[in-house]
Amino acid sequence: MKLYRIATVIMIAAALLVPTVAAQGTGTHNYIVTPAGDTVLKDSPLFMPLSAGSITQGESDWYSLYVPAGKTELIVDLNWGDPSDSLRLMVYAPDAVLGPYYDAYDGVNGRIRLRIKDSVGLHPGTWQFEVYGADVTGTQSYTFTWQ
Repeated sequence: MKLYRIATVIMIAAALLVPTVAAQGTGTHNYIVTPAGDTVLKDSPLFMPLSAGSITQGESDWYSLYVPAGKTELIVDLNWGDPSDSLRLMVYAPDAVLGPYYDAYDGVNGRIRLRIKDSVGLHPGTWQFEVYGADVTGTQSYTFTWQ
């Protein structure tokens, strides 16, 4: 009986550690959001620095990116490196809200790295990103890049 309980706890813990896939349907667009890992896109080999900033508890920083027609994939990377602080990332596409995403989503501490895909193409236009200080002691610096 004790072995059965231990096995059950291990199976539940393993299920919680497996990254999830979130799909957001908006009619013509079906966004698939997954942890990006070490993915590099073929058509854009370099990450473009969008911002290096800092944030405090309860503060929001906003960024925007123009996504051209025909782009099918976007990788965003919020990296603060300190797992003792918690940041949240929300993604506002022109036709959908994706998130919230927290540190544990991708299994990497102190970082949220997402791949957003849509086989018919991401909705063109201005995408906005909200970085929120969910649980921050003092001031936390971070970088936010996209590919």
